[in-house]
Amino acid sequence: MTGAKGRRWPAEAVMQRDSETGASIRRLTGCLAHSQHLYFTNPGYYDGGKKLLFGSHRGGSPNLFGMELESGSMVQLTDLSPPAELPFHQLACLNPAGTEAYFWHGQKLIALDLRTLEERGLYEQEKEWGIGLTNCTADGRFVCVAAVHDPQGVMAGMYNGYAGFREFFQSHPLSRVLAIATDGSGARVVHEDGTWIGHANTSPRLPNILTICHEGPWDLVDQRIWGLDISTGRTWKIRPSGPGELAGHEYWLADGVTIGYHGGIPQGAVFGFADWEGRMFREFVVDARDSWHFHSRDDVLVVGDGSAKDPYLLLWRIREGKAEGPRRLCWHRSSFHTHLSHCHPAVTPDGKSVLYTSDDLGYSNIYLAEIPAFESLPEKGTRGEQLF
Repeated sequence: MTGAKGRRWPAEAVMQRDSETGASIRRLTGCLAHSQHLYFTNPGYYDGGKKLLFGSHRGGSPNLFGMELESGSMVQLTDLSPPAELPFHQLACLNPAGTEAYFWHGQKLIALDLRTLEERGLYEQEKEWGIGLTNCTADGRFVCVAAVHDPQGVMAGMYNGYAGFREFFQSHPLSRVLAIATDGSGARVVHEDGTWIGHANTSPRLPNILTICHEGPWDLVDQRIWGLDISTGRTWKIRPSGPGELAGHEYWLADGVTIGYHGGIPQGAVFGFADWEGRMFREFVVDARDSWHFHSRDDVLVVGDGSAKDPYLLLWRIREGKAEGPRRLCWHRSSFHTHLSHCHPAVTPDGKSVLYTSDDLGYSNIYLAEIPAFESLPEKGTRGEQLF
């Protein structure tokens, strides 16, 4: 520990404009150390949306920070010593009330009071089980996480280039989904299976409902997206996948009952929207072969991240049963070299900007790109017909 908790950091924000699209971009961080927003499925906004929770290596160790978005000034929220895993902040989440954050420090799940900066332990994962992405239920009562039996520590190496990804999937590790009480009263296993489970994503509206995924190479996974009711343990398929069909990187829309995803079918690359009960979905064939992650707040405007070969943020608009686009929003130049440099774009709660990470300056930094009028952006690709 260095006694740096509560330290104030001055604003580093710089305004710039994309030379091709004209989009206004605000670089929020600029320290000679990696900084990164939370995983795109985990909103990091708190204090009524005035502050942003993020992770940074400034000071020589990964820690959580809070940024006042209007001024850009920052405060260090944690003061962690090893074992603070490099991408640990990607796995953090907020309580919907915006008063607490939850994060892993080694095998311990910690609750952080965002007002007093006091910490309290909620749960300690057994040594041979890998930690996973956290997500808090809509009522704030539980932190949900998928845990995988990993005695060899294979998962730790996957943050840098997915080393061992296929082999770990083929080992069929035992997995559990845990509901960990935020009041400190304990944890319970709500689902268990002999396959690799990841990405426990809680609905922002339905307290007992979340999605989980069967992890592994998409062409080998039987069915990636599943619904789970933590009150009963019942599971069901979301967007059932047939031969030659892939669907994943699922996320919840702001309504809390619709799930967005992307993937592919024999006709081409797709993104789509499914209802949480798995009864129906809408899907669009799009020019999106190079994008790895998608996000949207609604079923109207969708952002994709491009790729290392075509490093642009791309926008699609759903109108009259068609997906218009993509249109280039900005050149993000992220390398995708490790999880620290994946840009993981996320549309802001007000729908006016896209939050993303890029290592275009050598270190990963956090950016906000304002979304201009869709018609004003340069085109890339063709219109996609709605299939269902």
